[in-house]
Parts: sequence; structure tokens; C-alpha cells
Amino acid sequence: MPESFELLKNEIEKIKSVKSDKLTRNFYMYSGYGPFLGAPVTLARANAAKELFERHYKHVYENDLIAGSLFGLFRYEPEMSEYEAVAEETVKSFGSNKFWTGADHFAPDYAEFLRLGVGGMINKINNAREKFNGDEKKTIFLESAGIAMRAFGNMVRQYGEASAKLSERITDKTSKSNLNTIAKNCGRLRNEPPRTFREALQLVWLAHTAFLYEGRHAMAFGRMDQFLYPFYINDKNNGTLGDGQVLDLLKSVFIKIGERAMLGSDDVVNICVGGVKRDGSCAVNELSYLILDAVRQCEIPGPNLSARISDSTPDKFLDACLVSIGTGLGYPALMNDAVNIPALLRRGYSPEDCRDYCMVGCIENFIAGRQPPWSDGRFNTPKYIELAMNNGRCMLTGSAEGPATGAAESFGSIAEFDDAVGEQMRYGAARYMSFFLNESDRYNRERYEQPFLSCFCGDCVERGTDINSGGAFYPSAHGVACMGVGTFSDSMAAIEKLVFTDKICSLAELRDAMKKNFDGYGELRAACLKAPKYGNNDDRADKYAVGFVERTERLFAKYRTADGGPVYTAMAANIQNIDAGKLLAASPDGRNAREPLSDAASPTYGMDANGPTAVVNSVTKPDYTLVSCGTVLNQKYSAEMFANEEKRAKLLALIKVYFEKGGQEIQINAVGKKILREAALRPEQYRGLIVRVSGFSARFTELSPEVQQDILNRTEHE
Repeated sequence: MPESFELLKNEIEKIKSVKSDKLTRNFYMYSGYGPFLGAPVTLARANAAKELFERHYKHVYENDLIAGSLFGLFRYEPEMSEYEAVAEETVKSFGSNKFWTGADHFAPDYAEFLRLGVGGMINKINNAREKFNGDEKKTIFLESAGIAMRAFGNMVRQYGEASAKLSERITDKTSKSNLNTIAKNCGRLRNEPPRTFREALQLVWLAHTAFLYEGRHAMAFGRMDQFLYPFYINDKNNGTLGDGQVLDLLKSVFIKIGERAMLGSDDVVNICVGGVKRDGSCAVNELSYLILDAVRQCEIPGPNLSARISDSTPDKFLDACLVSIGTGLGYPALMNDAVNIPALLRRGYSPEDCRDYCMVGCIENFIAGRQPPWSDGRFNTPKYIELAMNNGRCMLTGSAEGPATGAAESFGSIAEFDDAVGEQMRYGAARYMSFFLNESDRYNRERYEQPFLSCFCGDCVERGTDINSGGAFYPSAHGVACMGVGTFSDSMAAIEKLVFTDKICSLAELRDAMKKNFDGYGELRAACLKAPKYGNNDDRADKYAVGFVERTERLFAKYRTADGGPVYTAMAANIQNIDAGKLLAASPDGRNAREPLSDAASPTYGMDANGPTAVVNSVTKPDYTLVSCGTVLNQKYSAEMFANEEKRAKLLALIKVYFEKGGQEIQINAVGKKILREAALRPEQYRGLIVRVSGFSARFTELSPEVQQDILNRTEHE
């Protein structure tokens, strides 16, 4: 079996997509919609999913250990092109949910699905139909859920049949045996719940594949080391499966996440390992290590691995995480249970559910199968300092973007100016939430029900209600990524020191310098750059980071999502700090106009001059239990820090102190600047180079020059 992974990897790399998958998906969905035009929309959607699941070509690799592939979307039939226009028109007419309307970025309840299996889920749906007999709306929803789930069962069976047919055509004994095992397993899984680790992994992967066929993105696996562990330990105790075989099975699944890249983009499939169990005891187990090794050995950006670290996490596990990070992958991101669990408890979730959290997308905290799909957006916080300095007007365009809070000449103290910044932020938060609520509640929810997805979220079936219409146990949550804490804190610290303490210049003079991008104000810019900076354990700057976290939480805590759920804050930016910076004039910290903001919760790159311990001390001063969504702290350490056991032990100790002091998350790049510069100049020689970006990893040579430069600018600690 160990050879199968390399053979499968080679098979995948040989396949290249030649056309968009849109034509195929549209055709199958149109085939399902057609007979149900004029019928209840939910039934039409269920039948569109049925056609998509059952009719797509079941592509199986000769060296597959677990079946399920996206390349069925590239199997064309001649008739498809004849219906291209009408199919596209019909599918467009029905529409679909988007990111802000609850489409994806969801962690299914795979534990419950594995317990029930397809047949058990269908029985659950039928029992609910009997319970709601006479309620037409709920009956239609449940009938639709049953149609979609039975179609998925048929899809599982068909992958088994395709594996059996392929087995008949090949001669390699190992491949034939594996394909026949897939056929047997899929035949069982059509109706029965899994009994073995291999069956459980097969069912999860095919469910994930079905979500991808529907066009969903960032569908998380969640706590894979927990819901697969009972199957793993049972097989291990029975002597039917060894760790080497488990590792190869996991790799055969994770490598196929890379299929999405061949179709145009990597899929951010978040996998969570470690942490604590629902009862609070340590959750790290043998499977946690195997998943960590499998992701590392696949060497692709797609599986976004997150490791939860608690007070009970063994140092051995944290060291294994650092070894993986040190390969250059940047995986896993390290999450602090001591912060994230209290941050979620504040929102009214049960203690057991809070201990059972995972992540979707990049770092967003999520309770699997208990709340609707995730959404978030970006809040360009440093912009409000600019508006406060210019009486509510953008310095780049002159247009009014905020309330008139007074000319720069009118502020007599830092407190008065800070109040003006607060007023600009309040107005900005109101604009943000108005836009989000208008977009998220724009559609008639009954016409956008999702019967298949709802099967993976409690209590949708029990309530006979769609996942976005009150079926989920908890309401939806939305995250506001408050960008640029470093730029914000450094700017406020510079204003306080230069204008109100040392009186080097007036606020009006600083405003004028910013409008001119410091052209002719070289000495003033030098003073701005020398002012206190966040990340150096300097309270003159760090106090503004503390206030940043508290103020943004207060701003958004009063708002609710369309179904009454909480609005979280996040200290994250993905790579939007670059685009956000293009909307800003020069800032008081000495940054030039249109340059990137500081990244996420990280200090401004190059300004954290006092070493990693100073960074830890600065970044842990804010109370991150106020930040329920999550945080991104990007750090860069030399490769030597990971290769040398003594140095790695010191880094491990530093991370433990960071978490003990209240740090929420840390992710580390271990690729040195010399290699990165070489890769930027000679991309053809470094096509396989993977780096941590911000909340995700990616191939360095496929990033835009701006993002590459942003990574190069990060302070590299020794």
C-alpha cells in the first residue's frame, strides 16, 4: 500500500483540465430542474442535486485507495453543448447561495453522519416526515432532503461500480485488490454506516466530494482526529490496520484536495487536530500525529491544518507540529484553547460545544454541524484615523466618507482626537453592518433552501427546517476582520508623541505632510518612523493595541446577524491588508500612501526590532478572549530554528509562554529570505515552494508580486 500514494500522486499530476467545469455542472442541474419547473423550489433544487450526484462521470484512479474525484466534471457528452445556453439560463434563474448568504465555509457534523450512515440519515428524515405530517412546508423540505440523500447514496454505489469496472481492465494485483476493496466498501456504504476506518474515511471523502460538485468552497473536515478515532482504534485493536496503512489512506485523500488547484484554485479545507475533548480532557491521540504526518508528506497547500494547543497538550505533539512547520509548509497554524474556548463561551454556546470547536476557512472558530455556514468581511480600521485628521474626508480623493468630527486644528489633546477617531469608527461600523445585513438578507430564504447541506447540520432534520432558516441548533455568526492593528497603534502612538507630548509638529502639519505623502517633509517622516512601535514591548504603542481590541468588540457587539446571531471580531486580513493599504494616504506611523497595512494581528513588518520575546509581550497585552472569530499572528523564523533540536526546543518554550500569556494564534513561515528572493527571480526553479501567507499556505511562485513582497518584508527572527 505505501507505494500507492506516490503512484496516485503521479496520476493526479498527469491530468490537466482543458475546459471550465461550468458547462457540465449546468447541464446536470438543468436536467434536474427541467421536470420541476413550477414545482416548489426546494424540490427542484433537490432534483438538480440528484442529477448532479448521480449522472456525473465517476472518475477513479488506477491507484486509488479512496474513491472520489472532481475530474468527473470534465467528462463531456456531445449533447451538453447543444443545451449550453438554456442550461446556463435556467441555472442562473434559480440562483444559488453565496458566501454572505450561507453557501459554504461550513464544518459538517461528520461524527453524526458516520454514526447513522446514508440509510440511517434517510430513516431520520422519514421519521421527521411522519412527525410533521400535515405541515406542507416542512414536508416538502424533508422530501427534498430525502431525494438528495438517496441520490448521494446512489453516487456512493456508483463509485464502487466504477472501481469494480476499472479493476477488470488492469493487471496490477495491488491496484486490483484496492479497487475491489473500494467497490465492496462503497456497496455497503450506500445504505449502511461504516464499520472500519477505511469505510469511514471513504464516506467522509465522498460527502466532501459531493459538496464540491455542488460548487461549494472551504468546506472543513473539522476535528478529523476525533470523529475518525473510534474506527481507527477499533481496527488497530483488531489488528486489521496498521499505522502505515492509515497514513497512506489519509495521504490518498489529502492529495486529492490538490485536484481543485488544477481546476483553477486551491481549496482551503481546514482540518483540526488536538485540543481538548467535550469533557475537557486532552484530545491528542495517535491519529492526531498521523494526520499531521499525512499533511506534511503530501506537500500541497490545500489542506489547511490547524492544531489546537491546550494546557494538557504534550510537548511531543507541539514539537511534531514545529517539525512540520519547519519543512516550509507553514502547517499547522497553532490555536490556543485557553483563549478560544472562553471567547466562544461569551457567545452563549454550551461549554461542551465550545470545547469541541474547529475552524473553517483560514482561522475562523466554528462549532461543527451546530450553526449555519460562516461569513466574514474586512474592516479597514486605520482609515478612520485618516478621516478623523481630515474632518471626515478621504485624503486621496477629497470625498466625504465619514462624519465631520472637526478640523485637525481643533483638537487640543490626544483624548479629544481619540474621541473623533471613535466617532469615525462608529460610523464606519454602522456602514459595514448595513451593507452586510442588506446583502445577507437580500434573498427569499424559502427559495434558496439547501436540503443536502442541511442534512449535515443539527437540528435541521428534526425541525424540518433549512440550515439558513432556523433549522440549525445555533443561529449564524458573522466575523468582522479588523485590519491593521499595527498600523493603527503605531499611528496613534506617533500622534501622541509628536503632536501632544514632544510638540514636534501640530496635528494640522502632520495632516498636510500625509496629504503630500511626506514629500518635502523628510525630517517629519523620520520622526514618525522613530516613534514608539507596537511589537517592541513598549506600552506607549501597545496601549493602543489593547484599546483597538476592546473598541472594535464594543463597536460590533451590539449588532446581530439576520437570524439573531452574534457578530464576532477577528484580528485577521488574509492578504487584504495589501488592497486596504491602497485606499489610504500616508499614515502617521511613517508609512507611505497606498502601501500595505500591517498584517492581521502582527506588528508592522520591520518595526518589531527588539526580538521575538518583545513581540510576544506586545501581542499578548490585548484581551483576545474578546475576539471570538480568531487571530492571525504571522511570524518568520529561520529554517535553522526548526532543524536544530536545541533551538526548536527554545521556540517551543517561547510558543508555550505566548499562549500562557494570552496569545490566541500563531503561524510561522520557515522559508528564508534568500530562498524567497531566488524564487521571485527564478520562479521556474521553485514551482514546488510552499509558504505560509496569512491564514493559508500557497505556492510562492503563484502569488502576485505584491503578496510575495509582503512576505519578504516580514521580520525574520533567529
